[in-house]
Amino acid sequence: MRTAFYISDGTAITSEVFGHALLSLFPTEFEHQTIPFVETVEKALSTKDKINKACSRNGEPALVFHTFVNNDIREIIDSCDGVIYNFLEHFVAPLEQELQLTAKPKAHRTHSIHENSYDYRIEAVNYALANDDGSNVTDYENADVILVGVSRSGKTPSALYLALQYGIKAANYPFTDDDMEELKIPAFLKAHKKKLFGLTIDAQRLMDIREGRMSNSKYASSRQCRMEVREVEKLYKKEKIPFINTTKFSVEEITAKILSETGLQRYKY
Repeated sequence: MRTAFYISDGTAITSEVFGHALLSLFPTEFEHQTIPFVETVEKALSTKDKINKACSRNGEPALVFHTFVNNDIREIIDSCDGVIYNFLEHFVAPLEQELQLTAKPKAHRTHSIHENSYDYRIEAVNYALANDDGSNVTDYENADVILVGVSRSGKTPSALYLALQYGIKAANYPFTDDDMEELKIPAFLKAHKKKLFGLTIDAQRLMDIREGRMSNSKYASSRQCRMEVREVEKLYKKEKIPFINTTKFSVEEITAKILSETGLQRYKY
């Protein structure tokens, strides 16, 4: 199996994102290795050795995706036996020409504690944790969005992802079996209806997830799952609450769709 390396003198997040995006276009498997904070000549030489060993072991050159600010370290990595994909060099010169400015590379600038968004994201994570699963219904005034849906439809991971990645304060509230007899928006949510965003899920998928947590229970039964999904979707449509079906989407895709439909401001960079 061919090896793909994601390397940087910073977090290597940018290399990973770009590299994975490109490789996802090709219907084959790769062995992935991420090496962040290659900040010294010693680490660069050690990393080069790892790449060369992978090339020798696999019988074909490794794919090396990198973003280096330090030229000396970059030259060491570029001299390895792998195929180099340097994202920065392809875009810096054209941007310099367009902006009529000279780039001033600085390590850790993209993903650092000095980002303007950092405090937003930390505060948002704390908010999501404090307002998870309906645990605190008195602080919705400060929410940017309130995710609602049946248990195990993806509310908690979506709320946390919105907070950690985008600095968005996302609360979430579950509709439980006790709510289903006469399902309606509770009064404490009604006051914040414009912030509500619904999640739904296919009943079979919901049953499979719940079976993993509470096997052979009413909670995980096919009948219960079908009923709950049917009732929440009727509520969304009746109350004109925007919603998405999370069945076939990753948390990244779910949150991207939420942001697209709500127009919430991102605090990522």
